[in-house]
Amino acid sequence: MSGKVNNALFDLIHSMSKSEKRYFKLMSSRHTIRGEYNYVRLFDFIDKQEGYNEGKIHDAFQGEAFLNRFSITKKRLYDHILSALDSFHSIRSVEAQIYRQLHSADILYEKSLYDQCRRVLNSAEKQARKHELYALLQLVSVKRKRLFETHGYLSVSDKDLHNLYTVDAACEAAIHSFNSLWKVKSDLFSRLSRKGVARSEDEALSYKEICREVLENRITSTSFETRYLYHHVLSAYHYSVGELTASHKHLMQNLEMIEQNELGQKLDINKHISILTNAIYISDKIGQYKDSLRYLVQLKKIAAEVESNEDLQIKLFSSIASIEVSMHLRKGDFSPAKKIAREVEEALEKYGEKIVSARRAFLEFKLAVVYMGLGDYPEARRWINRILNETQLDKTEDIIGFTQLLDLLVHVELDHAKLLPYTFKNTQRFFKTRNRLYSFEKVLLQFFSKLIRSNDIFERKNLWESLHHELTKITHDDVFESVALDYFDFQSWAEAKLKGTPYDLIVREKYNRSIRAAS
Repeated sequence: MSGKVNNALFDLIHSMSKSEKRYFKLMSSRHTIRGEYNYVRLFDFIDKQEGYNEGKIHDAFQGEAFLNRFSITKKRLYDHILSALDSFHSIRSVEAQIYRQLHSADILYEKSLYDQCRRVLNSAEKQARKHELYALLQLVSVKRKRLFETHGYLSVSDKDLHNLYTVDAACEAAIHSFNSLWKVKSDLFSRLSRKGVARSEDEALSYKEICREVLENRITSTSFETRYLYHHVLSAYHYSVGELTASHKHLMQNLEMIEQNELGQKLDINKHISILTNAIYISDKIGQYKDSLRYLVQLKKIAAEVESNEDLQIKLFSSIASIEVSMHLRKGDFSPAKKIAREVEEALEKYGEKIVSARRAFLEFKLAVVYMGLGDYPEARRWINRILNETQLDKTEDIIGFTQLLDLLVHVELDHAKLLPYTFKNTQRFFKTRNRLYSFEKVLLQFFSKLIRSNDIFERKNLWESLHHELTKITHDDVFESVALDYFDFQSWAEAKLKGTPYDLIVREKYNRSIRAAS
């Protein structure tokens, strides 16, 4: 058995909850054959291992017959666990229940128990309709057609055929509408994850072109999932072009649907987490601070109450942590942000590569900013280096670009006179080769270029003053350029250097002004 499969067995066992493990053992205890007992013994041994070690397994079970064909034993144990998990979770999965009904219908059909088959299909159709599972409705339709053909068309009424045609047409329309929206969403999020929000009119137009069909055609589908996806796409589009109020509007429509619709309350919990996370961020950005705190309470309530697997734990951790750190950073509250940063670091070590690289880099960037605000530049640089050394982020240009700019700032603060010119050239090359030299980046790179060559304290102060003036001007006049400050407030940093005032104090004053303006 390959190392990957060995790790797969180990990872599967260690991913199971206590209740899942209990169910597996209960299911295995119902069998009295020796092989089933060996599965449990092997399961328990691997469960106690901190890392997969096959040598220790052979030592522990020396002389056991199942070791002679151990690769087969491991494969059967893996399949046995999956079978137990399938049975354990099928009770709570509507789709699994319908699939079982369809399988039962096949068995009844093969035994020529056609009336019983029809009744099971009726039940499956009722469930699929209730939960708007159109792909499963199509499967029900296929099996109904088989029954019609077996009975002969003389026994099929015109009403039955009409109902069948109606169901087929409705399913095709719903699936087509959903798939069309899903394609737009995938194209939009693919570009957004690589390029970030629009930084120019041309980039805004490229996002508009991706979403043109959705923007020009109002949704007509009554399907909950399709309407959810429609508002999800539009909220992401408006966010990508800096139209935060419009983005907030579509987020609220999705949130309202979830709270008021029975299907919405049973919606995949991941979607609910996504909506609340985005609602917190956008509400805070547009000055609806009380709402953002209210949504944060709702998100934490979900985290406390939901029965979560590891995948959900990772999503909840990364969502809540990134949002809370971002809110503290925007306020200039770096001390409470540091407390969360330590929890984030522990979680990053615990989950490792199970957190997707882009999400991990975003969290690491936030940690770097926390330590920048606290004046701990070596620690900030440690997190910066983790991002820059991550090979999977080659296409994630947005986060890498701002990380390199932050790296330059750290070198300045640490007075790395020898490293700074080398780092500057690499950063300059990065932006030029990727065609990402926007006004904001040009101003910063020009500043660093002059700062490297300057040894005069008064000239350096003038450079900081000029940087603050230029950044204030372009971020005030151009909504696309102001996006850069969401990563790190270089403008406030320049102001702090110019005035000789702590950075956190400048950020807090800026945040308080925004609160007064919003009230």
